[in-house]
Amino acid sequence: MTERIVSAEDVFDDGDNELSLRPQWLREYIGQEKLKRQLDIYIKATKQREESLDHILIYGPPGLGKTTLAHIIAHELDVNITTTSGPAIERSGDLVAILSDLNAGDVLFIDEIHRLPKPVEEILYSAMEDFFIDIVTGIGATAQHIHFPLPPFTLIGATTRAGALSAPLRDRFGIIDHIDYYTVDDLELIINRTARVLECDIDQKASLEIALRSRGTPRIANRLLRRVRDFSQVETEEIISESVTKKTLKILGVDRVGLDEIDRRLLLTMIKFYQGGPVGVAALAANVSEERETIEDMYEPYLLQNGFIQRTPRGRVATPKAYDHLGIPLPK
Repeated sequence: MTERIVSAEDVFDDGDNELSLRPQWLREYIGQEKLKRQLDIYIKATKQREESLDHILIYGPPGLGKTTLAHIIAHELDVNITTTSGPAIERSGDLVAILSDLNAGDVLFIDEIHRLPKPVEEILYSAMEDFFIDIVTGIGATAQHIHFPLPPFTLIGATTRAGALSAPLRDRFGIIDHIDYYTVDDLELIINRTARVLECDIDQKASLEIALRSRGTPRIANRLLRRVRDFSQVETEEIISESVTKKTLKILGVDRVGLDEIDRRLLLTMIKFYQGGPVGVAALAANVSEERETIEDMYEPYLLQNGFIQRTPRGRVATPKAYDHLGIPLPK
């Protein structure tokens, strides 16, 4: 699959930069005001009672700051954080090893928690609820049942697909929060903050251009800013200008509402080959050479959120807004 500049997924060569750009405290975290107010109260109350914080499930599209929030929560609690992901925990023993290394009050962050294998997930039930795990060693007559107590800890799970979590696991989270796309104003603040961290100056109109094309996602905004900074540096600009920003984004194929080549190809496929729909996801995936899950998780959410497509019982339908954006006359 071709790497997308507007993908909200992690990109290998951006990893170190992402870590350096992350805020450390809730007061530094831009956007998601309601969520921040709630977390601030939960954290203060937990510290006053000298207890471990309730387990937290954070769900929403990729690139919106779920991992950053987990690190901030651990920092605010002044505890250690252990980070892993659902696909990385392949066996029950992997989870047992992680849990046994935790100290009282520590945070365990599991990204993509919906992808935990079922046997691993079942071990989590007693660990989350009663802070113990039961291990069976040996087979048959030689089998031994070991009861292993755990210190109180906080599990923070992050997922882009809350509906894929089993009900028993979801019900064991005391705090469940949704994180949504950011406003253009919040993205401008994030871009300006990132520019200061990267020690580069940016024109106000240039930051607005990037914010408008960032798909409501801070990770994309930061990635676009870095690419624009590269072009601006080669142009020997002292301040990143609006003109170079527009030129860069045009070369990258990112239009004014944040759609890239693959987004436009999806819409064109629906309009030209299926008369605007309805069309099934499997048919779309075959036409654009992508996996069905990739379309559902990475492309569709933004197109749905911004009214370019609609979901119907018979399939996806291109809206009049999609026709207008692509400059195609709307059929009668």
